[in-house]
Amino acid sequence: MARALIIAGIVLVLIGIFWPWLSRLPLGQLPGDIVIQRENFSFYFPITTMILASVLLSLLFWFFGR
Repeated sequence: MARALIIAGIVLVLIGIFWPWLSRLPLGQLPGDIVIQRENFSFYFPITTMILASVLLSLLFWFFGR
């Protein structure tokens, strides 16, 4: 448990350090992300971004779980 918390903390620190460059990535605006905008209504469903994040996290957990 302690190892997982330390790794999660390191990952959060690295994301914070690299945030200026990570924010330039088109995550949330990928083809397949659903955006519906009306006058008084806005709906956003980032399905492609969620699939990409799921695949990356699954690979990371698989790699570190070995």
